[in-house]
Amino acid sequence: MNFCSHCGDTVSFVIPEGDDRPRYRCHSCETIHYQNPRIVAGTLPVFGSQVLLCRRAIAPRLGYWTLPAGYMENAETTRQAAARETREEACAEVSLCNLYTLIDLPHINQVYMIFRADLLGDFAAGVESLEVALFEEHDIPWDELAFPTIERTLRHYYADRQHGMFPLHVSEITQEDRERYFGSA
Repeated sequence: MNFCSHCGDTVSFVIPEGDDRPRYRCHSCETIHYQNPRIVAGTLPVFGSQVLLCRRAIAPRLGYWTLPAGYMENAETTRQAAARETREEACAEVSLCNLYTLIDLPHINQVYMIFRADLLGDFAAGVESLEVALFEEHDIPWDELAFPTIERTLRHYYADRQHGMFPLHVSEITQEDRERYFGSA
């Protein structure tokens, strides 16, 4: 950030008085510009014994498989965001169940919130998906999953499905986890 969105003057990255971390602060109007993590909301759509995955048509990770998920918009709930992203990426309607995974990614300022969901009816590739398909557990393209959050959610699901209980899983993916997943580049 170089300029204040309130008055247009330059900003500095400083620790404001009474704060404990650096923030962008305007030289003229003294507005402090807080930056907060982005929430990624999505679903784990289930149809019988199958899960719905989308092959990404956009970067990052173009061509890799993911669950339908994306950034939450202002003025919507996490549940609304998850359902909207599922409509946008998979042209699918779902009945949301419980919040299933909450995964912190502090190194990239994101929080993933994935809801377990029942798939209702048809689906198709949305504008951000090359294709959409249902997968049995043994057909999941594990080496072609876009993000470690997706792999972690799917592994929890298949472990929990054996017992028929689906508790909330709260975890963190660190920079080191990310490097193991993507390689250190």
